[in-house]
Amino acid sequence: MDLTTALDARDATVCVVGAGGKRSTLFALADRLNRPVVTATVRIPIFDDRVAAVRVTDDLVTAVDGAGDGDWPLGLVSERERSDRYLGYDADTVAEVADAAPGATLVKADGARLREFKPPADHEPQIPANVDVVAPVASAQVVCEPLTEELVHRPEEVAAITGREVGDEIRPADVATVLASPAGGLKGVPGGATAIPIVNKVDDEADANAARAVAGEILMRANVPRVLLTRLTADDPLVEVVE
Repeated sequence: MDLTTALDARDATVCVVGAGGKRSTLFALADRLNRPVVTATVRIPIFDDRVAAVRVTDDLVTAVDGAGDGDWPLGLVSERERSDRYLGYDADTVAEVADAAPGATLVKADGARLREFKPPADHEPQIPANVDVVAPVASAQVVCEPLTEELVHRPEEVAAITGREVGDEIRPADVATVLASPAGGLKGVPGGATAIPIVNKVDDEADANAARAVAGEILMRANVPRVLLTRLTADDPLVEVVE
């Protein structure tokens, strides 16, 4: 099984949320799919070097219809907010382009401030109603690390979901509880969509053991078909599938 198959991503609308590999997931999929669109419902760092073309536009359907053979993967953003990031679109607009796109539509649907693990804010995630797959992501490398702002975005919210304290050592069960929670990784997932969690940064056997423990805990907590263990920067990004 490859990454696109494991995520049911072919010709699908896929929203990626969480931390520790959202953009890497988007670009790993974009590199492996036919004529995908990459976009966002939130801010997204400049990614011109990761796709064939970026269009800054309010007319997404025209941009998709006018894309040539050399424009895929195609990035779509609403404006360049500053030198290092673009703004995305509202969820309804992304839903429209997903209906018009010839292949998959890959969506960054929340922010994480470059941390490895996070729960959503009150206004997150921003998920279009016609999404097919939601992929909540966390890094395996937070396991056994302290629950602090150094690696975790909003550690107080993680503590609230897990019943732990800020500063406690993060356990596999804590990562799983957040990814499997309707207040965490499953927040806002429409009834018709499939959630497929990802535990990323599985760089060595210690990471793999931590990731397997997280995956097992997720499968006990949530109705998801599988959990993916990944090393998204590798040539073969899918390390293991836990079902």
